[in-house]
Amino acid sequence: MIRALLADVHANREALAACLDHARAQGAGAFAFLGDLVGYGADPGPVMDVVMAAVSRGALAVLGNHDQAVAQGARRSMHPDARLVVDWTRAHLSPAQLAFLGALPLSVQAGEALHVHANAWDPGGWAYVLSAYDAGRSLRATPCRITFCGHTHDPKLFHTAEGGRVSTFEPVPGSRIPLGPRRRWLAIPGSAGQPRDGNPAACYALFDDAASVLTYFRVPYDSETAAAKVRAAGLPERLGSRLEAGS
Repeated sequence: MIRALLADVHANREALAACLDHARAQGAGAFAFLGDLVGYGADPGPVMDVVMAAVSRGALAVLGNHDQAVAQGARRSMHPDARLVVDWTRAHLSPAQLAFLGALPLSVQAGEALHVHANAWDPGGWAYVLSAYDAGRSLRATPCRITFCGHTHDPKLFHTAEGGRVSTFEPVPGSRIPLGPRRRWLAIPGSAGQPRDGNPAACYALFDDAASVLTYFRVPYDSETAAAKVRAAGLPERLGSRLEAGS
């Protein structure tokens, strides 16, 4: 089975559609959404419709920190812009969509893989995996050989080496990476809906569980339309310019 891994869609309808179309063309028959379905973007309702329909057909989905904030309401401690987006998003979701978000699990195990938004050691604490040290901490917190997570918006791959040392690998889009059985792996596919590495193309990855092969992809999409929608909705300008610049 080939499963598409999408993280941090962030209510970006155009990016989600482009990634799903690309994944299906590559043979994907299953999907996993690694949290932060909403927040930042201007299409939370349509994105939720797509994800809810996919989950009803067997897709996996886990809770992200923005999903939690939208489901539960903005905290007073949040940055004013973040509170604005959370409140705006809540007003543009139906009760059923909010209930779906609120019921998402923090993690899901499928086969030998753990799917989680932030990390395995404290999934609801929302700490980032930014280094080999963080990746090692996450890998030690789960018996699963492979962990798929999001949250950082930056495509990365970590693996254990001899003696338990954790190494970092910079994935090249389109290159097939065998996830050898003697190592443990933590893969971050990058953000589908809001890349931040200077490249506006959407990020996602495919995992072939039969061959244990992972492939990262970058998919160009209509980021100008997505950014224009953010501005038309009255959301902070920087959220629109981020989509156009990929930063």
